[in-house]
Amino acid sequence: MLRLVGAHLGSLASKDLKARCRDGLAHSAGTWAVRKRELTPFSSSRWAGAITKASHDQWALARRCQSAHLQNLEAGIRTLTHRLSLPIGQKGTKKAPGGYRSRREWHAKSRRLRVLEDRLTAARADREAGVVHVVRGGKRLARARHHLEAAQLTESGWRRRWEAERWFCQADGECGKLYGNETIRVGPDGEVSIKLPAPLAYLANAPHGRYVLACRVTFAHRGTEWADRVAANRAIAYRIHLNTGRDRWYVTASWQIPPTPTLPIDAALAHGVIGVDMNADHLAAWRLDIHGNPAGAPHRFVYALSGTAQHRDAQVRHALTRLLHWARACGVKAIAVEDLDFGAEKTREKHGRRKRFRQLVSGMPTGKLRARLASMADATGVAVIAVDPAYTSRWGAQHWQKPLTSTTRTTTRHEAAAVAIGRRAQGHPIRRRTAPPPQHRSDAVGHRTVQARPGVPGREGTRPRIPGPRTRSVPPGRGANAGNQNAQHRPGRSAEHEPWRQDSLPLSL
Repeated sequence: MLRLVGAHLGSLASKDLKARCRDGLAHSAGTWAVRKRELTPFSSSRWAGAITKASHDQWALARRCQSAHLQNLEAGIRTLTHRLSLPIGQKGTKKAPGGYRSRREWHAKSRRLRVLEDRLTAARADREAGVVHVVRGGKRLARARHHLEAAQLTESGWRRRWEAERWFCQADGECGKLYGNETIRVGPDGEVSIKLPAPLAYLANAPHGRYVLACRVTFAHRGTEWADRVAANRAIAYRIHLNTGRDRWYVTASWQIPPTPTLPIDAALAHGVIGVDMNADHLAAWRLDIHGNPAGAPHRFVYALSGTAQHRDAQVRHALTRLLHWARACGVKAIAVEDLDFGAEKTREKHGRRKRFRQLVSGMPTGKLRARLASMADATGVAVIAVDPAYTSRWGAQHWQKPLTSTTRTTTRHEAAAVAIGRRAQGHPIRRRTAPPPQHRSDAVGHRTVQARPGVPGREGTRPRIPGPRTRSVPPGRGANAGNQNAQHRPGRSAEHEPWRQDSLPLSL
């Protein structure tokens, strides 16, 4: 039954997506209503609404990907134009690459520039006309059909995956309806019932054209929240899909979480901050107190960005979960991360020969990590502060890596960068100490350290008196006068508290 429903609704979704792409920029609420009315006789009003909304979201996603593709082409053309304008063999700088190494490479890159310009012209024309390129089922899976051996698939196995990806069986929730969804309904006991489309209504085994599945479902993750929403008849969206590798059906439930009020920056930093430096295989984190000083030992949360997309996403979620648990154990209410965007860095024109570096940068899920961290931190009451990523690794290594290295701990460059990120979120400069006063060693020009703000109590006070003897040579119980320097009868000490008198000098020796 699930295969019949998915195949029937999938064909309707393909036709509707084609109509949405044909409308392009001329899309409006009126054309949306026309498409929905055309689908209603072949499904139902709610199924038609879910299909048209999914088509609209997929078109919008393709539109955003088209914009990112344009930016990538423009970045590549700018780099090629700059390098081609330089003499052959000219060395580059830290901010801009130099010329090409040989005449042959220069000629190849000039041809590459013309290819990118043609692609940019075609992409701009498509964007202005509202044309997008969408593949239901995924472009990667569609291309795998021509490379079955490389994808380790058979023709029948590929066909099963292709059909399963193009099926459609998802419905948005409705608040106030029974169990929060009239189309795909899951009761508190896990019973699943589906409103069959009109052509398949004769197969119903329950009243009102519904089909009740023989199996029951359970939600291991956030099952309590799901049960509360079902009991209150609050909106819940469901998606039923088939995992062809395991030959198992899954039901995914989702709902909107109301936005939490934004925490003021001063309140978020009241208990310190955790600076996090993102790398290709781990998150380097260090806790900082309210003055910007590293407290405790650094932590490293390792993940492996290999395998399928689901595996990579799970690795990121597990690393962020450990990070948030550590933040909660420390009592910290803020996590500082870099606002990274490698959109201009992924082009092969900027790092042409450094293929491994380009693969490393492209594999870092910066956008996914930010989105995951923001959503997961919101559920735990932890604020996320995004800071400017400029020179955090370089300045962190310059000012913090060596001072934080001891005989029992080797501080890495990434951990020092985490300290720099946390200090930047707190508003402190990354440098550990300002330049000394030019006149003398006192603080007449200004306080030499930048660890504490001027308003911090006790900032200019003396150090607290530690009771007991000052040296280890004094036996216990015999150091009563160790803190009184005048009682030691040391030369010059008692005279500091008496009137000063100049002795007469002898006339001859």
